[in-house]
Amino acid sequence: MTTDIAAAAQELLGRTEESAQLTDTWPDLDLATAYAIQDEALRLRQERGETLIGVKLGLTSRAKQQRMGVEEPLLAWLTDAMVLPAGAPTPQLIHPRAEPELVFVLGERLEGPGVTAATALAAVSQVYGGIEIIDSRYRDYRFTLPDVVADNGSSALFGLGSVGRPPSSLDLSLEAALLEVDGQIVDTATGAAVQGHPAEALALAANSLAARGLALEPGWLVLTGGMTDAVELRPGSRVAAHFSNLGSVTISG
Repeated sequence: MTTDIAAAAQELLGRTEESAQLTDTWPDLDLATAYAIQDEALRLRQERGETLIGVKLGLTSRAKQQRMGVEEPLLAWLTDAMVLPAGAPTPQLIHPRAEPELVFVLGERLEGPGVTAATALAAVSQVYGGIEIIDSRYRDYRFTLPDVVADNGSSALFGLGSVGRPPSSLDLSLEAALLEVDGQIVDTATGAAVQGHPAEALALAANSLAARGLALEPGWLVLTGGMTDAVELRPGSRVAAHFSNLGSVTISG
């Protein structure tokens, strides 16, 4: 593995099977360099015709941070090529996992620093339920925080439900999701699992981007982070997330 930003981005983007972490051969990889790799991979995606449509947060629950062995949340980019249309089967991936998420649609620009949960939520026009499909390019989902940041937060695909609600009509800390795999409920959580309240995750995104001279733009989607642990998405399996007030989302392996 090279220690060159452009080459690392190209190599990660082109992986079709799990392989070694960047830090196995780049042990001093830091977060700033990892985000530079992520940004270069976005540039390559845009060069091949993809459109930037928002951001996702990852590892926003403390339990998941501990399980994955990382110490803080992360940000990653979303493009239109990551949207899984309703009813479409999931294309072949490396080792996909699925997790339910609360998804914000921004009605206005949100720029840090100093964004609070309240000011963040005021910029949201609609909230949807969703399922994110993550797919780490690293062997056995083993990585450090710089590794997973460089890998664009293990991003692969995501699907949105059809029910959108204004945030003022919901108590997002209590909005629940039931995660179902092949007809069996395997996990449940509420929005409080996401940084205590998903608006806190949105504020974190705005303030983190501000440190890089960036902002969240009107119309962007923001995936606020997995509410439950991710479950394996096997070929032929069916994963559904059922939300209290935001309908259901179903994906097929």
